[in-house]
Amino acid sequence: MAAEQIKSVTALPVEGIHVEDRLRDTSEAGVEAIMASIRDLGVMKDPIHVRKVRHQENRLVLMAGAHRLEAAKRLGWDEVPATLWTCNDAFARLMEIDDNLASAELTPLDNAVFLAERKRLYEEEFPETRAGVAGALHKNCATDMMSVAAFATTTAEKFGLSERHVRRMVSAGARITSDEARHLRQAPRPVTLADLQTIGGIPDDDRRAEVIRRMAVGEAKNASDALNAMKAEALGAMIETPDDIMFRKLAGNWRRAGMRAKRRFVAQELTELARLVAEAQAGGGSDD
Repeated sequence: MAAEQIKSVTALPVEGIHVEDRLRDTSEAGVEAIMASIRDLGVMKDPIHVRKVRHQENRLVLMAGAHRLEAAKRLGWDEVPATLWTCNDAFARLMEIDDNLASAELTPLDNAVFLAERKRLYEEEFPETRAGVAGALHKNCATDMMSVAAFATTTAEKFGLSERHVRRMVSAGARITSDEARHLRQAPRPVTLADLQTIGGIPDDDRRAEVIRRMAVGEAKNASDALNAMKAEALGAMIETPDDIMFRKLAGNWRRAGMRAKRRFVAQELTELARLVAEAQAGGGSDD
């Protein structure tokens, strides 16, 4: 994972630093906290880390410190303290991950996403530890989890976590796509590790998407509630009567129709509609 540090700390123009392909967006609370710290201390406590991409005309791309960079922009700084690197994509991503994992503000969702990505990069750096290769080299290993074990140990030591916690987070994060994570971050309630494990255990893509949608818009407080509601709805649909089905289709067509179509329908069926309205007002009516 090659990298060369060009300058330990230097001043770089804020507007010349590009922010691309981040694993998560900045949070308003995180930016505000850094701005408050800068106002109190008069300095930015830690520099950001920037990559000089030489094959792109020395383009400057942020590796770590998105919240610090955004705080500098809002404070009107022309320059920001930065450590300047040349490196490959894997090192740049690892720098972003470790900078975020060292933060105290990560949610379980962010932790899971970052740890799963860190494991993927770990296996790129040490391909012999991937589960398939490990299994071929160690046929007596019943669990075939050499990769996870090695990664969990080194990561737990690095960030002061338990190995069990790292394993659970990696398992959950590996099952969540980047789009799913983006939608889950919109949920009004915090997404828990249990939610992530439940979502990751749903094999059907459409069903997973619906659970995530319900959590994101606040229709369900957690993944289990969303699944239970969907099961209840499916059971109700199974015992619908023919009249229930016809009514649902008729009501759906009416809601979807444009005003012009609705007026045409009323004009054509006015006599029957008037009779039905009169029956409803009288509190009775025939089903004929």
